[in-house]
Amino acid sequence: MKYENQMQLSFPSKSVNESFARSAVACFAAQLDPTLDELGDIKTAVSEAVTNCIVHAYPDQLGTITLRARLLPGNVLDLIIRDRGRGIENVEQARTPMYTTGGAERSGMGFTIMESFMHELKVTSLPGKGTTVHMKRKIVRRGEKP
Repeated sequence: MKYENQMQLSFPSKSVNESFARSAVACFAAQLDPTLDELGDIKTAVSEAVTNCIVHAYPDQLGTITLRARLLPGNVLDLIIRDRGRGIENVEQARTPMYTTGGAERSGMGFTIMESFMHELKVTSLPGKGTTVHMKRKIVRRGEKP
């Protein structure tokens, strides 16, 4: 698919990098002139995706998280967050609200939040190979109806 601009980052699965990832995507998305609400939604979805990598993909070790952002025609922000961690046995079950493998302190709402804040969400995973979260969000141009 043809894109108008892109960036890619790779960083260790350290919790301090969650805020780095959301800030980097927010800065990149700023060229689409999003509203503060749109930007907040995007940052939250990225935060959830990166946190899932940190908590679930690499629970006992550091790994690498790759984030790719592209601007597609029609004011669409296209995001891919990928890890090469332990993967998800059952993606459908993992996308069920309140389901978690992260212990009592986890809410199990990560995928639900991503889905509610983005216009498209696709999750692919292979056990032992990693997980890819692909999200898209159309940014409404000022004066245009959503």
